[in-house]
Amino acid sequence: MMSTAIPWIILISLGLTESISPSPRSIPIWPDNAPGETTKDAGSELPKRDADNPPITRVEKITYPTMDYFPATNPNGTAVLILPGGGFRYVVTDLEGSEAAAGLSKLGIGVFVLRYRTSLTPEDAWKRPLQDSQRAIRWIRSHASEYGIDSSKVGLLGFSAGGQIAAVHLTQESAAYSSADSIDTHSYRPDFGVLVYPWRIYDAGSGGLVGPIRVSKDTPATFIVHTHDDASSSLGAVYMYAELKKNNVSSELHVYQNGGHGYGVRSRPNSMIGTWQNRMHEWLQLRGYTNEPR
Repeated sequence: MMSTAIPWIILISLGLTESISPSPRSIPIWPDNAPGETTKDAGSELPKRDADNPPITRVEKITYPTMDYFPATNPNGTAVLILPGGGFRYVVTDLEGSEAAAGLSKLGIGVFVLRYRTSLTPEDAWKRPLQDSQRAIRWIRSHASEYGIDSSKVGLLGFSAGGQIAAVHLTQESAAYSSADSIDTHSYRPDFGVLVYPWRIYDAGSGGLVGPIRVSKDTPATFIVHTHDDASSSLGAVYMYAELKKNNVSSELHVYQNGGHGYGVRSRPNSMIGTWQNRMHEWLQLRGYTNEPR
């Protein structure tokens, strides 16, 4: 079988990005208003920044979370929910959404990019997005037959602030909201996790992970990537892996020398960070989540 890693290598060597269009768009995850909300606002795009090349899409003021669906090429039953970053103020739907979905689709993985609720209040900003993330995993499992998904092969991938949400989600022992309908009879726990430069998960005061992240032996296997020169908490990635190791959870940690923060699946000048998705591909392949044999 031809290796699905080749398109990634070409992409990196050329310094290009690739994105695919979702079909269908805007899948709602809640039957009515999201918990605690009184409006249904899918958000609005901020103006593009001239410094971003290619341009980056940022969606703010989301009170009504939806998902963009990206079907797999030659699906193998695996699905991944992506939580983009954006500092909780907005959601980066392409750099940390559709661009990552393009590569995963080639591996046989169906992808759902979540436009979770955003907030201007930094304190406990992860709480409402966590509800959306848990609900989205349950929604995917409840619709597994429609999308050709194996409900035991549903993963969670988070970038930056989305990585913080994902780290909390992966370690939660209970649901963060009251049941809304029959969808909530399904498990919210992912079968595996990927954390890409998870934002501010280290607590300097306690010298460990932030309070809501509670790793246990039941935490799903997790792949983590960060850079040494990322000031937003590369130490947090190390502590996350250490806790996974202490609890005998099969996981991988990759800390690159440089590359900063917010690269998505793009390359950076004079850095090897653009190859991280190849390491993730190998990790997913070894665990039986891609089209290639183990």
